[in-house]
Amino acid sequence: MKLEEFDYYLPGGYIAQKPMKPRDHSRLMVLDRGSQEIRHSHFRNIVDYLKAGDLLVLNNTKVLPVRLLGAKENTKGKIEILLLNPRDGGDWEVLIKPGKSVHPGTRIIFAEGLNGVVKTKEEEKGVYLVEFNFKGDFQEILERIGKIPTPPYIKEELEEKDDYQTVYAVEDGSIAAPTAGFHFTKPLLKEISSKGVEIVYITLHIGRGTFEPVRVSEIEKHKMSAEFYSISPEVTQKINRAHREKRRIIAVGTSTTRTLESAFNPEEGGMASGGSNWSNLFIYPGYKFKLVEVLVTNFHLPQSTPLLLVSAFAGKDFIFRAYEEAIREKYRFYSFGDAMMII
Repeated sequence: MKLEEFDYYLPGGYIAQKPMKPRDHSRLMVLDRGSQEIRHSHFRNIVDYLKAGDLLVLNNTKVLPVRLLGAKENTKGKIEILLLNPRDGGDWEVLIKPGKSVHPGTRIIFAEGLNGVVKTKEEEKGVYLVEFNFKGDFQEILERIGKIPTPPYIKEELEEKDDYQTVYAVEDGSIAAPTAGFHFTKPLLKEISSKGVEIVYITLHIGRGTFEPVRVSEIEKHKMSAEFYSISPEVTQKINRAHREKRRIIAVGTSTTRTLESAFNPEEGGMASGGSNWSNLFIYPGYKFKLVEVLVTNFHLPQSTPLLLVSAFAGKDFIFRAYEEAIREKYRFYSFGDAMMII
């Protein structure tokens, strides 16, 4: 399957730069896979499309302030670092911008006495290995001097750090937000629960795997970078109970979807296995979903792995027809954009 088949043109001005406030006033496009119908609503009305007994699954990961601004010790040239994954011994895998002039041995100076030395560059992965030197607690230093990372297509500075967090974010660990959850407010979650919908939380710490571009022309050859996930025993029981009772399992976001599908274990009688693990599951058209029956998501980048996932879930032709209609109807796209519910 060719990557070029998953490209589309988005006119200027459709990329949302700020979150909708109130959040649940975002628009909602509802795709019915059975009838192939497309309906238009607002996210605050999502409760109308939910049923008593549904299991709503959300990703409660929290974005860390992992964007660091510094300068090279020798030339004072400005450097931006994005922390990816910690390694044993205190080293970190990072992305560096601009990276062409950074070589092993380069020392980068940050605020509050923090500095880092570039140890290696892993050409195949495009990441650097940096050893950080500091006094005190690294996490506390990050909270003081780090910035919340946002996608490069968001040009405006956030008014508040919490603008790039879901209202239920509690588990530190992500470098990007599970943006499908942005539309939920605490009152809306309470209203959903009052209808008899069961709400549970899993954790997948979004890393490079989610936003890493597909660089191969044949999508089957793409390899996802692994991301850490965790499902508690209690939540695992609720997922399996809903699956046995044939109640709808509704995943909020592609990260939640990959977590649930990664946890599916055919050796457990076709049920989910809980606990902590790493997922490099790549979902693209042809994949057969095991647990997820309804998907709440945003409108994704062309040729991206989330777009491939939703195309697998709803069918490529249906998804692209929906995207064409979203453009005609002036929906907002990407992280701070409007929502889609595929039933």
